[in-house]
Amino acid sequence: MTPLLSVEGLRVAYRSSAGERRAVDDVSFAINPREIVALVGESGSGKSSVGLSTMGILPDNARVGPGSAIRFEGRDLLTLPEPAMRDLRGRRMAMVFQDPAAALNPVMRVGDQVAEVALVHGERDRRKARDAAIDMLTRVGLPDAATQYRSWPHELSGGMRQRVMLAIALLLKPALVIADEPTSALDVTIQAQVLRLLVELQREFGMAVLFITHDLGVVAETCDRAIVMQRGRLVESASVDDLFHAPQHPYTRELLAAMPRLDRAP
Repeated sequence: MTPLLSVEGLRVAYRSSAGERRAVDDVSFAINPREIVALVGESGSGKSSVGLSTMGILPDNARVGPGSAIRFEGRDLLTLPEPAMRDLRGRRMAMVFQDPAAALNPVMRVGDQVAEVALVHGERDRRKARDAAIDMLTRVGLPDAATQYRSWPHELSGGMRQRVMLAIALLLKPALVIADEPTSALDVTIQAQVLRLLVELQREFGMAVLFITHDLGVVAETCDRAIVMQRGRLVESASVDDLFHAPQHPYTRELLAAMPRLDRAP
C-alpha cells in the first residue's frame, strides 16, 4: 500500500537568544490511508513540531534541516510554495489544535469560521457554505447548530468549542487530520465524547488521523499504531497491542509504568 503521508529524516530546530535547539532529530515514519496513528511522548519530545511541520505552520524562529522530506499524496510538502500549501490545508489535510479557545477567532462568529473553509476553497454561494457549516456542526454534535452558528467562541463551553474545531477540520472531508492533544483541555467525560466522535467520523469519512498525545489511555482507546518519541528522536514504532503488551524500548516501558493503575499501589 502506498502511504498517504511519509515523513523522511525530518529535522527541526528552533533559534533563540541562547542559540539553536534541535526539537526533531531524524524522524521517519509513514501513515497509510484510513489509519489512526499515535505520536506519543512527554511534553518537549518534539511531537507537536512534527505536526506543525507537516501543516507548514512552524513559527518564524524554526528551521527545517536539509535532507528532510514530508511527502503527502506523493508531493513533498517542504518544497511546495505557500499558495499550494494553502490549497491543501482544509481541503486535503487539516489540524485540530489543543486549545480551541486560542485557535478560534474571538471576534468572528463560530459558524462563519466553519463556513469560511468552504468559501476559501472555491464555494461562491454563501448560503450553501452556511448550510454546509450547519450540517457539519450538527454532525459533530453541537446542540441546536442553526442557533449556535451565530454564537461567539466565548459563549461556548470548552467541549462545544472543540466540536467547532472538529467541524472546521472535517468540513471538506480531508484525507488526513492531525489532532494535536485535542482533548487534553477537556474534562474526562467530555474527552470521552469527543474521542468517540472523532473515531466515528474517521470511519465514516475514511480519513487518516495522526493523533499527537502524551496520554497512553487515549492511544489504547482510539489508535491502530503508535510511534514513540523521546527528546526529538523516534525510539519505537509498533501496533497498539504490541506496544502495550511487549514494549521494546526502555523509555516506552517507563511511559507505560507511569500510567496510574487501579490494580497497583501508587
